[in-house]
Amino acid sequence: YPPPYRAACEGRVRRKLGDAVGLDQFGVNHVTLPPGVMSSQRHWHVHEDEFVYVLEGEVVLVTDGGEQVLGPGMAAGFPAGRRDGHHLVNRSDRPATFLEVGTRRPGGDEGEYSDIDMKIRIVDGVERYVRKDGTPY
Repeated sequence: YPPPYRAACEGRVRRKLGDAVGLDQFGVNHVTLPPGVMSSQRHWHVHEDEFVYVLEGEVVLVTDGGEQVLGPGMAAGFPAGRRDGHHLVNRSDRPATFLEVGTRRPGGDEGEYSDIDMKIRIVDGVERYVRKDGTPY
């Protein structure tokens, strides 16, 4: 993310498992969130589905509808085009890990960040961040 939006996610570790095994139709990431760190800025995707599955620890899922605690074995899904910004926050005192799975649509994806002045466009794996009026960061 461009500054100042990057700071809240610093410390997050994302290992691209799908890339490591040659997947190109969907992505799989193994994510570790230290205490006090969030998975991303709250966002939604225009063209791609997203799914998360908690492996260890506890995270808080934040959506337009409120907050829900997720623990090991719990999952959440976010259909493409649903304008419901979401992210996970680790408010516990221990690291949390989860799998993040998403579509890899030919031509890329677009998304919007619910709480900040930012949109994203992904083309051929390259992320481009702009303000909601289209001006670049």
